[in-house]
Formats: sequence, structure tokens, C-alpha cells
Amino acid sequence: MEKIQLENLTEEQVSFQIILHSGTARSKIIQSLREYREGNLTQSATLLQEGEGDLQVAHDIHFQMIQKEAGGENTPFSLLLMHAEDHLMSTLTMKELVKEMLEIFKVKNL
Repeated sequence: MEKIQLENLTEEQVSFQIILHSGTARSKIIQSLREYREGNLTQSATLLQEGEGDLQVAHDIHFQMIQKEAGGENTPFSLLLMHAEDHLMSTLTMKELVKEMLEIFKVKNL
């Protein structure tokens, strides 16, 4: 995916981009678990990989914000930004849990 440049976006658009990409990642990660349950191991792996790519886009946007703030630029805080960060962090956690679950299932031949 193409890197999203923050200077081309409003504050609200930055938050919505994080929500969009982390939400897409969350959907793919959950669907990956469902596909595995149905025995579609290749589709499960593909969805997990795609979800990680979407999550990387959201994480990159967030990291750009941190870099700007570390460079002395003030980052306006809003409830929308807090929601976006919440979305990102919960999806990161979900990804790690699903990956661990899938590994357990593989080891146990489930």
C-alpha cells in the first residue's frame, strides 16, 4: 500500500484514516480465524497477512504523528483521535491473540 502523508490530511482525516485501516485489519483478522475454523487454511493465512498490511498503514500514520510531536510540532488532541488510537491498539492486541490462537490450533492439529 502507498504511504499516507499526513500533511495532505486534516486532523479529522488523520483520525479517520487510522480508524479505517485498523477497522479493515480487525475485520480481516477475525475473518481469518473464522476461515481457519471452517478448514480454509490458505484463505485464513491470506486474510491474516492482508490484515497485518492494513494494520501497518494505520500504525505508520500513528508513528508519523509521534515523529511530528517529537520534533516539536504540537499535536491537537480530540475525542476522535483518542477513539482512533483505541481502535488501533485493540486491533494490535487482537492480531497478536489471533496469531497465537492459530499457532496453538496448528500444534494441536485442530
